[in-house]
Amino acid sequence: MLIDCDTGIDDALALAYLCSLDHVKIEAVTSTPGNVDVDQVTANNRALLKLCGKPDVPVLIGAREPLEIPLVTTPETHGTQGVGYATLPDPGPSPAGNIDAVDYWIQAANANPGELTVLLTAPLTNFALALRREPKLPWLLRKVVIMGGAFYYQGNTTPTAEWNTHVDPHAAKEVFAVYTAAAEQGLDSEKLPIVCSLDTTERFEMQPEFLTKLAKEAGYEEAELVQASDAEGTLSKASNPLVRYLSDALRFYFEFHQHYDQGYIAHVHDYFAAGVATGTLEYQTRPATIDVETESQLLFGTTVADFRGLWGKPVNAHVVSHNDPKAGFEELVQRLGALARSMNSNS
Repeated sequence: MLIDCDTGIDDALALAYLCSLDHVKIEAVTSTPGNVDVDQVTANNRALLKLCGKPDVPVLIGAREPLEIPLVTTPETHGTQGVGYATLPDPGPSPAGNIDAVDYWIQAANANPGELTVLLTAPLTNFALALRREPKLPWLLRKVVIMGGAFYYQGNTTPTAEWNTHVDPHAAKEVFAVYTAAAEQGLDSEKLPIVCSLDTTERFEMQPEFLTKLAKEAGYEEAELVQASDAEGTLSKASNPLVRYLSDALRFYFEFHQHYDQGYIAHVHDYFAAGVATGTLEYQTRPATIDVETESQLLFGTTVADFRGLWGKPVNAHVVSHNDPKAGFEELVQRLGALARSMNSNS
């Protein structure tokens, strides 16, 4: 698996989950600017991979800004460092050196044709650049999963636009245009991107009780309580480093959602997309032709899906239409709890 992320609290949750899965080999993690700048994204990814026992996974940088517009980050959503109140030690020098992320993708895809799954939980800048450099990429990859967009659903950045797409709508538009062309050239439908939009990712609404269950699953004897009545910025006292990290990150996310009148909850978009990519979560899709608005000031960054073929263009994506959050959270507690328990035994 290749993972491209802009870590980000829900990106961090997804990355920790992927580290917990025995059947997943993380080939590389590539960093895209989005929630925070790309150097901070990279630091977050490397520190978390080291915590989760995978310090040798390459963490690579490609693009440093969107294709055509200035970078806008979101410290109010994810904190100035991208992971809320969570902190980890500096992981030290990168074992990957200064390898370009986009070049690495292309080399890995050509070396392993039909084997790589790509999970994109960030703006699509790096993926657009990779498709420019290697037009055969849609045929070389096994599966592509994108967290992004909003269709019959309010946006979370503007009334109609979702964050990842709004940060770099030109990249998203370019990616879907490439897949339209690939579909016209006979690309197998199974290789079209699976799109996890806000329509279904916001069904993954985490309650703070999740952290209580996680600590218990991890074998932590003291109850891990994160409550709306706590003072903002209260830090976890959990002795388990993964429980503490996720608790401190997610507390910030709960507070953010509460500030925007959504309740003391957290939408964990990227975890669901990770479960789709790894085949561990159930979902259903609808075929669609997707395009992205990049001209209108009012609708800038809006994703539009033609589910009925009104444009007369070939299908270029599969949009997730159904999922099962209850089963998904049970899976997440079990897997992360086991990973955290392994840290107890190693300490």
